[in-house]
Amino acid sequence: MPAIVVLVKQVPDTWSERTLNPDFTLHREGVDEVIDEINEFAVEQALRIRESDPNYQVVALAAGPERAQEALRKALAMGADQGILLSDPALAGSDVLGTAWALHNAINLVEDVALIITGAASSDGSMGAIPAVLSEYRQIPALTHLSQLAINGNQVTGVRVVAEGSYELQATLPAIASVGEKADKPRFPNFKGIMAAKKAEIRQLSLADIGVAAEQVGLNHAATAVTAAQPRPEREGGELVYADGAQAIVDFLVTEKFI
Repeated sequence: MPAIVVLVKQVPDTWSERTLNPDFTLHREGVDEVIDEINEFAVEQALRIRESDPNYQVVALAAGPERAQEALRKALAMGADQGILLSDPALAGSDVLGTAWALHNAINLVEDVALIITGAASSDGSMGAIPAVLSEYRQIPALTHLSQLAINGNQVTGVRVVAEGSYELQATLPAIASVGEKADKPRFPNFKGIMAAKKAEIRQLSLADIGVAAEQVGLNHAATAVTAAQPRPEREGGELVYADGAQAIVDFLVTEKFI
């Protein structure tokens, strides 16, 4: 049975205070964490594809500490068929290259992967680079920042909406796709799904299980490094326009590509 792998991530709640550790990694201990909202959009797309073609199975995959199981259980409650957690102390502090390498090798343990779906960018890192890096590692096409996604035979199609207009994208499977917040809204898990997710067995993997050496991942072996960070400046008041206000508004909308 072909599989759709959906990458999910446990992140600090949007409303929680976010701070950095001395090594510039995100402080997560004691912070309320939830499944990244954009991942729910990714799960929704996978479920819709399975509903149109029941031959597919949906596998949710996360990398992180044990508590990342909660993100997987949310995906299972929504309707995913399986949950896999890649958890290893050596993964802590991995940059995007190390994280993608670990995910790539974990995905290799899933049989007959036709499509990988991710969110456009995580809310804690906001890099949005995982789909592109995975595309390079796996040597498969990537369709990114989609608002619509479908599989027709051995083709995956999607629509990307940007300020200049809409683009129709197409690639041959296997492929990777990322979706944004303009995609179909995620469904709410029903009571049956929530109860089943609580009892579901989540497959646990370590670096040894996926054939990745500790020297290839982690903060001390990252190819990139953060050397400085500054707090975000306080939001300032907007610009007040008195004369020629209409033209000023039009110019602003054009500059920001709203029109």
